[in-house]
Amino acid sequence: MKYLFTNILMFFTTLLAAQVKSDTVVTIDNVNFETKTGKIYGSLSTPSNSLNFPIVVIVAGSGPTDRNGNSIAGVYSNSYKIFADSLLKHGIASLRFDKRGVGKSVKALTSEKDLRYDDYIDDVVVIVKWLKTNFSTSPIIIAGHSEGALIGLIAAKKTKADKYISIAGTGEPIQNTLKEQFKTALPDSLRTIANLCLDTLAKGKMLNYVPPALFALFRPSVQPYMINWMKYNPQNEIKKHKKPMLIINGTHDIQVKEANAIALKKANKKAHMLIVPGMSHLLKQAPADRTLNAATYTKDKDKPVDALFVKEVVSFINN
Repeated sequence: MKYLFTNILMFFTTLLAAQVKSDTVVTIDNVNFETKTGKIYGSLSTPSNSLNFPIVVIVAGSGPTDRNGNSIAGVYSNSYKIFADSLLKHGIASLRFDKRGVGKSVKALTSEKDLRYDDYIDDVVVIVKWLKTNFSTSPIIIAGHSEGALIGLIAAKKTKADKYISIAGTGEPIQNTLKEQFKTALPDSLRTIANLCLDTLAKGKMLNYVPPALFALFRPSVQPYMINWMKYNPQNEIKKHKKPMLIINGTHDIQVKEANAIALKKANKKAHMLIVPGMSHLLKQAPADRTLNAATYTKDKDKPVDALFVKEVVSFINN
């Protein structure tokens, strides 16, 4: 597999032409990685005055989420970019990237029906291997958010990343999490049918019929992806992991409740856990009220990520 840069000398030659944000920070916005179906594009931000800095790979959550934490589905938070900038203030580099099918990585997705959950895992593996080749003395930390938490966990095991951070990661198989979310998202009549659909997919079977009202959730082209995803149980996966781990959740997360973090911690007692008071799914302070919380998804793009969250992540990485 060919990479954009083949050695560290070539990498820093490119850095000289990159956009310099300050006297001590260099960011490349179009670093890319070759996969079987196309290139994955990302942004690599580094403290330029050193070669031996920790590097955090930020793995995005579900849906069409880009490297900055924004989505055409209605999320404009800039959470990942702000998180990356916060890490840089502490001398920690980061690599965040557009998922296949999103942003500049759009051509890496050949078709929805061919996409598998394992493809996202393989993409992170490619990125970490590249970092290990070009930054051989730098500790590599994988920080996965939401759906990306499980993707990052499996990739961390495959690549033997130095540390792993689960941010708002689910503590149960995705079908269980979706059933919980359906309690507030769907009326009773649709929820019963949706749960039966999930049970069928969890058995590895495609659905024979999808009601029109649920077609967006269970359209035939997305079912193979969901079946592939459902084979992973986060508690089983984290139980196998031996490297240092930090599990984080916010008390005002309306998508993934802190009970998920507790379940993951129970599965691996050696992991560290942080429950952040008032933090939402977007890693920022937000109201507990569901309606007011949801409104922040489109209007808080300039708001900083939670200070305690950043402080504890930095401490975990440095120690």
